[in-house]
Amino acid sequence: MRAKKVVIAVILGAFLAGIAFTGGILFASGNNWIGQVLGNQNAESDSISESDSSDRPGAEEDTIAKIIEKAGPAVVKIETYTTTSESANPMFNDPFFREFFGQSAPQEQRVQQGLGSGLIISADGYILTNEHVISGAQKIQVNLAGEDDPLPAEVIGSDHDLDLAVLKIDAGSDLPVLKLGSSSDVAVGNWVIAIGNPYGLDHTVTVGVISAKGRPVTVDDRNFRDLLQTDASINPGNSGGPLLNLQGEVIGINTAVSSQAQGIGFAIPSDTVNGVLDDLVQDGKISRGWLGVQIQDVTDSIAETYGLSEPKGVLVSDVLDGPAADAGLMKGDIITAVDGKKVSTADELLATIQKAEPGEKVKLTIWRNEKAEEYTVKLTERL
Repeated sequence: MRAKKVVIAVILGAFLAGIAFTGGILFASGNNWIGQVLGNQNAESDSISESDSSDRPGAEEDTIAKIIEKAGPAVVKIETYTTTSESANPMFNDPFFREFFGQSAPQEQRVQQGLGSGLIISADGYILTNEHVISGAQKIQVNLAGEDDPLPAEVIGSDHDLDLAVLKIDAGSDLPVLKLGSSSDVAVGNWVIAIGNPYGLDHTVTVGVISAKGRPVTVDDRNFRDLLQTDASINPGNSGGPLLNLQGEVIGINTAVSSQAQGIGFAIPSDTVNGVLDDLVQDGKISRGWLGVQIQDVTDSIAETYGLSEPKGVLVSDVLDGPAADAGLMKGDIITAVDGKKVSTADELLATIQKAEPGEKVKLTIWRNEKAEEYTVKLTERL
């Protein structure tokens, strides 16, 4: 029995001695296996983190910052001033008060200030913005990035319907310029950057994506047919500022924001701007062809009533004194094609006619008395 205890003690002692010997060798050689394991885990974590970062568009080091660094100096703040006369005593707004004290009331002058954004499109000082930013302004000033003193601006051209305007400043030297890109190349989901002056906060940058294209939107008395929708934050004061792609090109002009929802803003596509910019700069306005009719889409019931096989085309609901009346068009006609190209909706017809020049002749295919007829109309300028 005593012999067995001795054997067990010897074996246990040898085992402990082996552990001590092995630990000493590892310590002496600097092979800290715990540190190696932890180090490998940290390295894997760092690798995953770096991989995730580089895979996110626009998340690489300084990508967005570099775009802003280049584009920012070409974005300007626009200030407008309008002087109005108002009654100094609100009691004179009451007709009974005026009955006893007379119609005349002391007047006081008030200056209303407006804010907006714009982008420089030529080194000699041409600036693109929204028409509603400068509409009715008696005085317009432009604040360049990094400059304390604003510069007076002159309106070169504007268009109410498209909500576009071109200004001109004299800076005394060449200015940085933003390039107009192609909005047709932009896809839903592409990253975009908005720069502007919301609530007077200079050069505020927001980032989002293109949420949709070709949005028809009505803002006040403007009926837009082809706006870009984005979730990049656009607020009052952003109007007229650029919407950029990740190449730093302008693919839209920020123009409106939904007051009933968050993350819904709209921009005028750069392709629309490119199509009319020369007219605004050279002529001060956009010349559009005008047909002189009131129109509406053809519905199923209208198609059935007029004997059409499908609800396509544009119903003439009224004929005004103008080119259509001169050519012989009548109320109740249905326009099905322009120069041989079919038109299915009122928007399509408007877009086609407005692209034509005043004085240009177009051939309209008309559905009348359940048969097709053709009329040639010489367009005039829309006033």
